Amino acid sequence: MYLVKRSGVQVIPDTGGGHTTQHRRRRPRHPPTLAFMSDLNLPVLDFALLDAGPEQAALFREQLRAATHDVGFFYLTGTGVSVGLEQRLHRAARDFFALPEADKLAIENVTSPHFRGYTRIGGERPQGKVDWREQIDIGPERDAVSDPDAPDFARLIGPNLWPSAQPELREVAIAWQEHLTGVARTLLRAWALALGAAETYFDEHFGEPSTLLKIVRYPGSTSPEPAQGVGAHKDSGVLTLLWVEPGKGGLQVERDGRWVDAPPVEGAFVVNIGEMLEYATGGYLIATNHRVVSPRYPDDRISVPFFFNPALDARLPLIELPPELAAQARGVTQDPSNPIHGLYGENALKSRLRAHPDVAERWHADLLAARA
Repeated sequence: MYLVKRSGVQVIPDTGGGHTTQHRRRRPRHPPTLAFMSDLNLPVLDFALLDAGPEQAALFREQLRAATHDVGFFYLTGTGVSVGLEQRLHRAARDFFALPEADKLAIENVTSPHFRGYTRIGGERPQGKVDWREQIDIGPERDAVSDPDAPDFARLIGPNLWPSAQPELREVAIAWQEHLTGVARTLLRAWALALGAAETYFDEHFGEPSTLLKIVRYPGSTSPEPAQGVGAHKDSGVLTLLWVEPGKGGLQVERDGRWVDAPPVEGAFVVNIGEMLEYATGGYLIATNHRVVSPRYPDDRISVPFFFNPALDARLPLIELPPELAAQARGVTQDPSNPIHGLYGENALKSRLRAHPDVAERWHADLLAARA
Protein backbone atom coordinates (compact mmCIF):
# COMPACT_ATOMS: atom_id res chain seq x y z
CA MET A 1 0.00 0.00 0.00
CA TYR A 2 1.17 3.54 -0.66
CA LEU A 3 0.30 6.82 0.91
CA VAL A 4 -1.72 8.76 -1.62
CA LYS A 5 0.05 11.72 -3.17
CA ARG A 6 -1.95 14.88 -2.60
CA SER A 7 -1.14 18.45 -1.63
CA GLY A 8 2.51 17.92 -2.38
CA VAL A 9 2.84 14.71 -0.35
CA GLN A 10 5.59 12.45 -1.63
CA VAL A 11 4.65 8.82 -2.23
CA ILE A 12 6.47 6.59 0.23
CA PRO A 13 6.23 2.83 0.74
CA ASP A 14 4.13 1.54 3.59
CA THR A 15 5.74 -1.77 4.40
CA GLY A 16 2.67 -3.22 6.04
CA GLY A 17 4.56 -3.53 9.30
CA GLY A 18 1.47 -2.19 11.08
CA HIS A 19 -0.29 -5.54 10.67
CA THR A 20 1.47 -7.47 13.42
CA THR A 21 1.13 -7.06 17.15
CA GLN A 22 4.76 -8.04 17.70
CA HIS A 23 7.75 -5.69 17.70
CA ARG A 24 8.99 -7.26 14.45
CA ARG A 25 9.09 -4.92 11.46
CA ARG A 26 8.63 -6.27 7.93
CA ARG A 27 11.36 -5.73 5.39
CA PRO A 28 10.51 -3.04 2.86
CA ARG A 29 10.41 -4.31 -0.73
CA HIS A 30 12.11 -1.13 -1.92
CA PRO A 31 14.66 0.92 0.01
CA PRO A 32 12.71 4.05 1.04
CA THR A 33 14.52 7.34 1.38
CA LEU A 34 13.84 10.23 3.71
CA ALA A 35 10.59 11.75 2.48
CA PHE A 36 9.34 15.22 3.22
CA MET A 37 5.81 16.52 3.05
CA SER A 38 6.31 19.79 1.25
CA ASP A 39 3.29 21.45 2.83
CA LEU A 40 4.43 20.49 6.34
CA ASN A 41 8.18 20.03 6.18
CA LEU A 42 7.97 17.00 8.46
CA PRO A 43 10.07 14.00 7.44
CA VAL A 44 8.65 10.49 7.20
CA LEU A 45 10.84 7.64 8.48
CA ASP A 46 10.27 3.91 8.04
CA PHE A 47 11.03 1.91 11.21
CA ALA A 48 11.20 -1.26 9.10
CA LEU A 49 14.58 -0.20 7.73
CA LEU A 50 16.16 -1.32 10.98
CA ASP A 51 15.37 -4.93 10.04
CA ALA A 52 16.33 -4.59 6.36
CA GLY A 53 20.06 -5.22 6.64
CA PRO A 54 23.06 -3.18 7.80
CA GLU A 55 22.97 -0.62 4.98
CA GLN A 56 19.28 0.16 5.42
CA ALA A 57 19.62 0.28 9.20
CA ALA A 58 22.48 2.78 8.80
CA LEU A 59 20.28 4.81 6.44
CA PHE A 60 17.51 4.92 9.04
CA ARG A 61 19.93 6.10 11.72
CA GLU A 62 21.19 8.86 9.44
CA GLN A 63 17.62 9.93 8.67
CA LEU A 64 16.75 9.85 12.37
CA ARG A 65 19.73 12.00 13.27
CA ALA A 66 18.98 14.52 10.51
CA ALA A 67 15.27 14.74 11.32
CA THR A 68 15.80 15.43 14.99
CA HIS A 69 18.69 17.83 14.40
CA ASP A 70 16.80 19.88 11.85
CA VAL A 71 13.15 19.55 12.90
CA GLY A 72 12.72 17.68 16.18
CA PHE A 73 9.58 16.04 14.73
CA PHE A 74 8.92 13.26 12.23
CA TYR A 75 6.35 10.69 11.16
CA LEU A 76 7.24 7.05 11.89
CA THR A 77 5.73 4.18 9.90
CA GLY A 78 6.30 0.43 10.14
CA THR A 79 6.17 0.19 13.95
CA GLY A 80 4.34 -3.15 14.02
CA VAL A 81 1.26 -1.82 15.80
CA SER A 82 -1.63 -3.89 14.47
CA VAL A 83 -4.74 -2.37 12.96
CA GLY A 84 -6.69 -4.38 15.52
CA LEU A 85 -4.86 -2.80 18.46
CA GLU A 86 -5.35 0.68 16.98
CA GLN A 87 -9.06 0.02 16.61
CA ARG A 88 -9.33 -1.28 20.18
CA LEU A 89 -7.56 1.80 21.50
CA HIS A 90 -9.77 4.12 19.44
CA ARG A 91 -12.95 2.37 20.58
CA ALA A 92 -11.84 2.34 24.22
CA ALA A 93 -11.10 6.08 24.06
CA ARG A 94 -14.48 6.85 22.53
CA ASP A 95 -16.25 4.63 25.07
CA PHE A 96 -14.46 6.30 27.98
CA PHE A 97 -15.36 9.84 26.98
CA ALA A 98 -18.95 8.73 26.34
CA LEU A 99 -19.31 7.57 29.96
CA PRO A 100 -21.67 9.55 32.21
CA GLU A 101 -19.94 12.52 33.80
CA ALA A 102 -20.27 10.93 37.25
CA ASP A 103 -18.30 7.85 36.14
CA LYS A 104 -15.46 9.98 34.81
CA LEU A 105 -15.39 12.27 37.83
CA ALA A 106 -15.20 9.21 40.10
CA ILE A 107 -11.55 8.95 38.98
CA GLU A 108 -10.85 12.68 38.69
CA ASN A 109 -7.17 13.52 39.08
CA VAL A 110 -7.76 15.89 42.01
CA THR A 111 -8.27 12.72 44.07
CA SER A 112 -4.77 11.49 43.13
CA PRO A 113 -1.63 13.04 44.65
CA HIS A 114 0.24 11.33 41.77
CA PHE A 115 -1.57 13.30 39.02
CA ARG A 116 -3.32 10.22 37.65
CA GLY A 117 -6.85 9.81 36.39
CA TYR A 118 -9.38 11.99 34.62
CA THR A 119 -8.98 15.70 33.93
CA ARG A 120 -12.16 17.51 33.01
CA ILE A 121 -12.32 20.04 30.16
CA GLY A 122 -10.29 23.11 31.06
CA GLY A 123 -8.50 21.39 33.93
CA GLU A 124 -4.96 21.47 32.54
CA ARG A 125 -2.77 24.57 32.16
CA PRO A 126 0.70 23.64 30.86
CA GLN A 127 1.74 27.27 30.26
CA GLY A 128 -0.68 28.96 32.62
CA LYS A 129 -3.45 29.12 30.01
CA VAL A 130 -6.41 26.76 29.98
CA ASP A 131 -6.27 23.83 27.53
CA TRP A 132 -9.64 22.94 26.01
CA ARG A 133 -9.56 19.16 26.33
CA GLU A 134 -10.46 16.27 28.62
CA GLN A 135 -8.15 13.33 29.26
CA ILE A 136 -7.09 10.41 31.39
CA ASP A 137 -3.46 10.09 32.52
CA ILE A 138 -1.97 6.61 32.98
CA GLY A 139 1.52 5.96 34.33
CA PRO A 140 3.48 2.98 35.60
CA GLU A 141 1.37 0.97 38.07
CA ARG A 142 3.30 1.24 41.34
CA ASP A 143 2.72 1.67 45.06
CA ALA A 144 2.98 5.17 46.49
CA VAL A 145 6.27 6.09 48.19
CA SER A 146 5.84 6.55 51.94
CA ASP A 147 9.45 7.43 52.85
CA PRO A 148 9.38 10.99 54.28
CA ASP A 149 12.98 11.49 53.17
CA ALA A 150 12.28 10.61 49.54
CA PRO A 151 12.95 13.37 46.97
CA ASP A 152 10.05 15.62 46.03
CA PHE A 153 9.56 13.97 42.65
CA ALA A 154 8.84 10.62 44.33
CA ARG A 155 5.33 11.98 44.88
CA LEU A 156 4.69 11.25 41.20
CA ILE A 157 4.98 7.51 41.91
CA GLY A 158 1.75 5.69 42.69
CA PRO A 159 -1.25 3.75 41.41
CA ASN A 160 -3.43 4.64 38.45
CA LEU A 161 -7.14 5.39 38.65
CA TRP A 162 -9.22 3.14 36.39
CA PRO A 163 -12.92 3.57 35.54
CA SER A 164 -14.94 0.77 37.14
CA ALA A 165 -17.58 1.27 34.43
CA GLN A 166 -15.08 0.36 31.70
CA PRO A 167 -12.70 -2.43 32.78
CA GLU A 168 -11.49 -3.05 29.22
CA LEU A 169 -9.70 0.33 29.15
CA ARG A 170 -7.00 -0.99 31.46
CA GLU A 171 -6.29 -4.01 29.25
CA VAL A 172 -5.91 -2.04 26.01
CA ALA A 173 -3.88 0.74 27.68
CA ILE A 174 -1.38 -1.78 29.07
CA ALA A 175 -1.06 -3.51 25.68
CA TRP A 176 -0.45 -0.14 24.00
CA GLN A 177 2.17 0.87 26.56
CA GLU A 178 4.00 -2.43 26.27
CA HIS A 179 4.25 -2.25 22.48
CA LEU A 180 5.35 1.37 22.34
CA THR A 181 7.92 0.79 25.08
CA GLY A 182 9.61 -1.68 22.72
CA VAL A 183 9.48 0.83 19.85
CA ALA A 184 10.90 3.60 22.05
CA ARG A 185 13.78 1.47 23.33
CA THR A 186 14.75 0.57 19.76
CA LEU A 187 14.60 4.21 18.67
CA LEU A 188 16.89 5.24 21.51
CA ARG A 189 19.45 2.59 20.56
CA ALA A 190 19.35 3.89 16.98
CA TRP A 191 19.84 7.45 18.24
CA ALA A 192 22.81 6.40 20.37
CA LEU A 193 24.60 4.89 17.37
CA ALA A 194 23.68 7.85 15.16
CA LEU A 195 25.26 10.22 17.69
CA GLY A 196 28.51 8.28 17.92
CA ALA A 197 27.78 6.65 21.29
CA ALA A 198 27.56 2.97 22.22
CA GLU A 199 24.25 1.37 21.25
CA THR A 200 23.50 0.73 24.93
CA TYR A 201 24.17 4.33 26.01
CA PHE A 202 20.56 5.17 26.87
CA ASP A 203 19.88 1.71 28.30
CA GLU A 204 22.74 2.21 30.75
CA HIS A 205 21.56 5.63 31.92
CA PHE A 206 17.79 5.27 31.66
CA GLY A 207 16.91 2.99 34.55
CA GLU A 208 13.31 1.79 34.83
CA PRO A 209 11.39 4.02 32.38
CA SER A 210 8.94 6.56 33.70
CA THR A 211 6.19 6.47 31.08
CA LEU A 212 2.99 8.43 30.74
CA LEU A 213 0.06 7.60 28.50
CA LYS A 214 -2.57 10.29 27.92
CA ILE A 215 -5.86 9.50 26.22
CA VAL A 216 -7.24 12.85 25.14
CA ARG A 217 -10.41 14.24 23.58
CA TYR A 218 -10.50 17.73 22.10
CA PRO A 219 -14.11 18.94 21.90
CA GLY A 220 -15.15 21.23 19.08
CA SER A 221 -15.01 24.98 19.52
CA THR A 222 -17.59 27.51 18.33
CA SER A 223 -15.14 30.41 18.66
CA PRO A 224 -14.63 32.40 15.44
CA GLU A 225 -10.90 32.41 16.21
CA PRO A 226 -8.80 29.22 16.52
CA ALA A 227 -9.17 27.93 20.08
CA GLN A 228 -6.36 26.47 22.21
CA GLY A 229 -6.62 22.73 22.51
CA VAL A 230 -3.08 22.66 23.91
CA GLY A 231 -0.94 25.77 24.16
CA ALA A 232 2.53 26.05 22.65
CA HIS A 233 5.05 23.99 24.59
CA LYS A 234 7.99 21.61 24.43
CA ASP A 235 7.82 18.17 26.01
CA SER A 236 9.91 17.99 29.17
CA GLY A 237 11.22 14.44 28.80
CA VAL A 238 13.00 12.41 26.14
CA LEU A 239 10.65 10.93 23.55
CA THR A 240 6.96 11.15 22.58
CA LEU A 241 5.03 8.86 20.22
CA LEU A 242 1.65 10.32 19.28
CA TRP A 243 -1.31 8.46 17.77
CA VAL A 244 -3.98 10.70 16.25
CA GLU A 245 -7.50 9.74 15.24
CA PRO A 246 -7.51 9.19 11.45
CA GLY A 247 -8.64 12.19 9.45
CA LYS A 248 -8.44 14.63 12.37
CA GLY A 249 -5.99 17.54 12.15
CA GLY A 250 -5.10 20.19 14.71
CA LEU A 251 -1.47 19.48 15.64
CA GLN A 252 0.88 22.28 14.65
CA VAL A 253 4.67 22.43 14.84
CA GLU A 254 6.74 25.60 14.95
CA ARG A 255 9.22 25.80 12.09
CA ASP A 256 11.32 28.83 11.28
CA GLY A 257 9.08 31.08 13.35
CA ARG A 258 5.78 29.94 11.84
CA TRP A 259 3.22 27.28 12.64
CA VAL A 260 2.77 24.41 10.16
CA ASP A 261 0.08 21.74 10.27
CA ALA A 262 0.98 18.13 11.03
CA PRO A 263 -2.11 16.10 10.09
CA PRO A 264 -2.27 12.38 10.81
CA VAL A 265 -0.69 10.03 8.27
CA GLU A 266 -2.25 6.61 7.93
CA GLY A 267 -0.28 3.95 9.79
CA ALA A 268 2.18 6.47 11.25
CA PHE A 269 2.97 7.95 14.63
CA VAL A 270 4.06 11.54 15.07
CA VAL A 271 7.33 11.40 17.01
CA ASN A 272 9.13 14.26 18.72
CA ILE A 273 11.98 14.62 21.15
CA GLY A 274 11.81 16.41 24.48
CA GLU A 275 13.99 18.82 26.37
CA MET A 276 16.10 16.11 28.02
CA LEU A 277 17.37 14.78 24.67
CA GLU A 278 18.22 18.34 23.67
CA TYR A 279 20.04 18.67 27.00
CA ALA A 280 21.94 15.37 26.58
CA THR A 281 23.23 16.44 23.15
CA GLY A 282 24.15 20.01 24.08
CA GLY A 283 21.49 21.28 21.71
CA TYR A 284 22.58 19.20 18.71
CA LEU A 285 19.12 17.61 18.75
CA ILE A 286 16.30 20.08 19.18
CA ALA A 287 13.08 20.00 21.19
CA THR A 288 10.47 21.90 19.18
CA ASN A 289 7.47 23.96 20.20
CA HIS A 290 4.13 22.50 19.21
CA ARG A 291 0.46 23.10 19.96
CA VAL A 292 -3.02 21.80 19.17
CA VAL A 293 -5.80 23.92 17.69
CA SER A 294 -9.30 22.81 18.71
CA PRO A 295 -11.52 21.33 16.00
CA ARG A 296 -14.59 23.19 14.86
CA TYR A 297 -17.86 22.24 16.56
CA PRO A 298 -19.55 19.75 16.22
CA ASP A 299 -16.39 17.82 15.36
CA ASP A 300 -14.00 16.55 18.02
CA ARG A 301 -10.67 14.72 18.03
CA ILE A 302 -9.05 11.80 19.87
CA SER A 303 -5.30 11.92 20.45
CA VAL A 304 -3.10 9.49 22.40
CA PRO A 305 0.45 10.61 23.24
CA PHE A 306 2.86 8.16 24.87
CA PHE A 307 5.76 9.77 26.71
CA PHE A 308 8.84 7.59 27.19
CA ASN A 309 11.23 8.95 29.78
CA PRO A 310 13.99 7.76 32.11
CA ALA A 311 13.52 6.83 35.72
CA LEU A 312 12.65 9.80 37.89
CA ASP A 313 16.03 9.56 39.63
CA ALA A 314 17.98 9.17 36.37
CA ARG A 315 20.36 11.87 35.19
CA LEU A 316 21.28 11.74 31.52
CA PRO A 317 24.93 12.76 31.11
CA LEU A 318 25.95 14.78 28.08
CA ILE A 319 26.82 12.60 25.09
CA GLU A 320 30.36 13.16 23.81
CA LEU A 321 29.51 13.88 20.19
CA PRO A 322 31.96 13.26 17.33
CA PRO A 323 33.75 16.52 16.38
CA GLU A 324 31.75 17.00 13.18
CA LEU A 325 28.47 16.80 15.12
CA ALA A 326 29.69 18.75 18.15
CA ALA A 327 30.54 21.65 15.83
CA GLN A 328 26.84 21.84 14.92
CA ALA A 329 25.51 21.74 18.49
CA ARG A 330 23.56 24.93 19.22
CA GLY A 331 23.64 24.79 23.00
CA VAL A 332 20.65 24.08 25.20
CA THR A 333 17.75 26.52 24.87
CA GLN A 334 17.78 29.01 27.72
CA ASP A 335 14.36 29.99 29.07
CA PRO A 336 14.36 31.36 32.64
CA SER A 337 10.67 30.53 32.98
CA ASN A 338 11.26 26.92 31.91
CA PRO A 339 14.65 25.65 33.13
CA ILE A 340 15.81 22.25 31.87
CA HIS A 341 17.03 20.00 34.67
CA GLY A 342 19.47 17.17 34.16
CA LEU A 343 17.52 15.00 36.61
CA TYR A 344 14.34 13.82 34.91
CA GLY A 345 12.24 13.76 38.09
CA GLU A 346 12.77 17.49 38.53
CA ASN A 347 11.58 18.14 34.97
CA ALA A 348 8.54 15.92 35.44
CA LEU A 349 7.53 17.46 38.76
CA LYS A 350 7.97 20.98 37.37
CA SER A 351 5.62 20.18 34.50
CA ARG A 352 2.95 18.48 36.60
CA LEU A 353 2.80 21.17 39.27
CA ARG A 354 2.42 23.83 36.59
CA ALA A 355 -0.09 21.95 34.43
CA HIS A 356 -2.42 20.83 37.24
CA PRO A 357 -2.64 23.64 39.81
CA ASP A 358 -5.75 22.15 41.45
CA VAL A 359 -3.94 18.88 42.20
CA ALA A 360 -0.85 20.78 43.31
CA GLU A 361 -2.80 23.01 45.69
CA ARG A 362 -4.70 20.10 47.24
CA TRP A 363 -1.79 17.69 47.73
CA HIS A 364 1.47 19.61 47.35
CA ALA A 365 1.00 23.05 48.86
CA ASP A 366 4.38 22.74 50.57
CA LEU A 367 6.12 22.26 47.23
CA LEU A 368 4.35 25.28 45.77
CA ALA A 369 5.38 27.40 48.75
CA ALA A 370 9.01 26.28 48.45
CA ARG A 371 9.03 27.23 44.75
CA ALA A 372 7.25 30.56 45.14
